[in-house]
Amino acid sequence: MSISIRLNKVDTDLIKSYASMRGMTVSELVRKIVMDHIEEEFGLKEYEKAYAEYRNNPVTYTLDEVVKDLDLA
Repeated sequence: MSISIRLNKVDTDLIKSYASMRGMTVSELVRKIVMDHIEEEFGLKEYEKAYAEYRNNPVTYTLDEVVKDLDLA
């Protein structure tokens, strides 16, 4: 898949310089940054969901309890 974006010369030069500084192509840099942002946003949504569940039922477990319940020992 190919995606095109329009940038002014200043932004283009900055992105190219940054990619070069990181030893990446512009495509690699843009892909990495976009994927990292998506992962962070998904992670934040999962955190918010888990925290809301915890607020509704604030039960906590010790590490020993988790290890025992999951039969990890």
